[in-house]
Amino acid sequence: MKRVLIFLFLIPVYIYPQPQFSSLASMPGSFSRMGFGPRGIGMANAMSAVTEGNLVSYYNPAVAAFQEKNSFQAGYSFLSLDRSLNFLSFTRRFDFYSSKDTSINRVPRSSAGISIGIINAGVSKIDGRDNQGFATGELSTSENQIFLGLSNRFSRKLAIGVAAKFYYYKLFEDISSTSLGFDIGALYRLSEYLNLSVVLADINSQYKWDSSPVYGRDGTTSQDKFPFLKKFGASYLNKNIGLLASAELMLTDGQVTILRFGAEYNVFDRLFLRGGIDQISLSNPDWPAKPSAGLSFSREIGNFLVGFDYAFMIEQYSTMDRHIIGLNLIF
Repeated sequence: MKRVLIFLFLIPVYIYPQPQFSSLASMPGSFSRMGFGPRGIGMANAMSAVTEGNLVSYYNPAVAAFQEKNSFQAGYSFLSLDRSLNFLSFTRRFDFYSSKDTSINRVPRSSAGISIGIINAGVSKIDGRDNQGFATGELSTSENQIFLGLSNRFSRKLAIGVAAKFYYYKLFEDISSTSLGFDIGALYRLSEYLNLSVVLADINSQYKWDSSPVYGRDGTTSQDKFPFLKKFGASYLNKNIGLLASAELMLTDGQVTILRFGAEYNVFDRLFLRGGIDQISLSNPDWPAKPSAGLSFSREIGNFLVGFDYAFMIEQYSTMDRHIIGLNLIF
């Protein structure tokens, strides 16, 4: 019943014959492409051109310069198959004024923003066995991304940002890998209502492996490159009716083309409803799209605006769908 309501209320029904696994999901660093937090996932990750609400440089490092006040976000995911996915971020904007402008209602000469965050993912309760098939205990993996995004708003219309992303993957005992990648993004405010964005993501991101600590002379070295992503986004905001709509086209170096749409509706005061469709493949129509939905509610407590977020996303090949909860603070 829950799925039926979500499909009827927020998103159209899509039917795919014999869906297949997306090749993008099997490429290195797939955990870092699942989305960030309940707001982003609830809007199907079509967030690279969004400059309203709680922002994070995960989607586009240029948007940090548009953050209102200070934003702290934390998120936790309920996933099947003993998987975990957790989020933590802080975003702040800095305004710079002209020394000649001393008026009360002065306008910033320029703005800059900083966004810091962590994504933690992994799989636990893996049944370990030796060569004879005897149990050796439970194993687990841990895959992490730490990012730092810097943004500068050169004018009221144009902002450009860059983000450094450090990856650490603990695979098994003495086998681990680290990597440093970069994102470059730009956002242009075409009008009061319409934004356009371009993002180049995971430049130089890759895992390098060496299995000799476990296999000795029989060990090998290998290298797994992340897919290089090119994202083109647009967002439309109508404050009169409280509607925010966004769309994004994503291309990879492997010629995979993904389309995603998202929307957010301000029902009343500080209650928002969200929905969208992610992973609409233009290169392989048999890949299953991922519909999503979510909501958020916030209220003032002292000097803080405290908000609760929730998102739901369908997983076609899992025993349960994704459920993401989050807490956000504005101060």
